Amino acid sequence: MNLFGTAGVVRYHKTLIERYGAGTTRALGWPKIEGQWARFKALSQIGDLDGHSVLDAGCGHADLYPFLKKRSPSVTYYGCEQIPELLQVATQRYKRENNVVLLQGDFLDTAMPMTDYVLASGSLTYRHSDDNFVYNAIETLFARCRIALGFNLLSGGVEPNTLLTAYHPDEILNFCRTLSKRVQIQVGYWPDDFTVFVYKD
Repeated sequence: MNLFGTAGVVRYHKTLIERYGAGTTRALGWPKIEGQWARFKALSQIGDLDGHSVLDAGCGHADLYPFLKKRSPSVTYYGCEQIPELLQVATQRYKRENNVVLLQGDFLDTAMPMTDYVLASGSLTYRHSDDNFVYNAIETLFARCRIALGFNLLSGGVEPNTLLTAYHPDEILNFCRTLSKRVQIQVGYWPDDFTVFVYKD
């Protein structure tokens, strides 16, 4: 399987969907739901999201929405997902929610809406043929937010020749500091994982 680029990511998730079912956590690539929630909790500490808009870049089943709504009831949630089978599950679950907008497409597309916050949970961890992909993605997503960007990445625990890749936190932080003077990092909430916040001011 070619693991590089969008096509490889789509094939990867379609394989998981066939194996585990479209509505399962495993279809998203999360072996344990506890890891997903730990990452959500870390991302939610970016700021007071109540009354603000959030773009969930690579939203999957939009599981981040109920997590955020419980803590920030007035949040406006935009979920973007390129894999139709995953987005269909999200649509079925949240189609009656007035403050949810679900979009199909590439979250790096410039047509994506400008929101107060942009959050990316796991969607930047895929290996790519372009070594600068993660940096270009961070810069693009940062340009789409008014207040701050939050994202998590792996720092280890990745087997060779797999779809996922790990990054050195210091290298990511150094790049983010070229975009903003206010950058924060969180570690220790889940093994081999770190979360970065990049603020507009």
